[in-house]
Amino acid sequence: MSLMPTLTERLNRARADLRMGLPVVLSDAGRALLVAAAEVLTPERLSDLRNLGAPVLVLTSRRAETLKARAYDGDLARIVVPGDAGLHWLHAVADPRDDLSTPMKGPFASLREGPADLHRAGIQLAKSAQLLPAVVAVTIDDGFGFAARHGLTLLPLAEAGPDLFRAGEMHPVVSARVPMVASEAGRVHIFRPEDGSTEHYAIEIGQPDRAKPVLARLHSACFTGDVLGSLKCDCGPQLNAALRQMGTEGAGVLLYLNQEGRGIGLANKMRAYALQDQGFDTVEANHRLGFEDDERDFRIGAAILREMGFGAVRLLTNNPNKVAMMEARGLSVTERVPLRVGETPQNRAYLATKAAKSGHLL
Repeated sequence: MSLMPTLTERLNRARADLRMGLPVVLSDAGRALLVAAAEVLTPERLSDLRNLGAPVLVLTSRRAETLKARAYDGDLARIVVPGDAGLHWLHAVADPRDDLSTPMKGPFASLREGPADLHRAGIQLAKSAQLLPAVVAVTIDDGFGFAARHGLTLLPLAEAGPDLFRAGEMHPVVSARVPMVASEAGRVHIFRPEDGSTEHYAIEIGQPDRAKPVLARLHSACFTGDVLGSLKCDCGPQLNAALRQMGTEGAGVLLYLNQEGRGIGLANKMRAYALQDQGFDTVEANHRLGFEDDERDFRIGAAILREMGFGAVRLLTNNPNKVAMMEARGLSVTERVPLRVGETPQNRAYLATKAAKSGHLL
């Protein structure tokens, strides 16, 4: 029946459930795991989880490394939650904001037996919901029946797993003319992923020839830089400089991708800023939070450009990873156009870290 939610719709529902503090059920091959996001868990639900079994706190290996916890599963660690541990302990282990003030949290007992595929899916689900990559998990029997009895979202890993890691199809919603300072001949296109998640925008300057390489920029949303004029990054100046160059040339496409904070979301970005105030650089801060250096998905930009009819680009970027991703997705990058603007005394160390650790060509 078409009124039943599709797998894609259930995935998006699961993300929303986690953000609200509601657990979801993950299942595979007769096994089932009840998963809740650590940062929004309530005392009542933690008590309910304990009544079902022995909960484990699942963290990425990045966070486990900071905590000196064993990550026997390679990319993640399943840490046994002590019987007397409450929310304060869970939050202190999951969130690095108080690491320096309360450094002694261990020792930790990490599980090393049994499969961790469901736990891994739980972490990926939390990341895609832009929560801290930390989930509390309990093994349960009869995942289908449990989910049905408690009104919880059920995700079978065999079906949902591939969708967790793939880039969703982008569909055009609407476009309209928008005269801008950079160019009066501006048009904004709105694209929506098929999973109903965050929309992304394409700002088209002039009427670029689809048969020729288009001057293009993949710009990730930066509320602090683009809106507030933050001096901690170069995002705002890069945005404005790219639009100016497209206006000067008379044609171009700027993709404004809603992937704040290198894909970790504004809340986690502010957590990273707080860690930077403690002396960690931008990459170290991401790792302490449990994220990789960069969690963005540039496949989104490639999909939008293809949907708009472009097959080749002159890419405005200092990031060679963007070039590699464009080419891996079938777009020809005929030229990398440098975009070196916006250095300030406040962001000089940040830019040096991007060059040294992320390979940016500055």
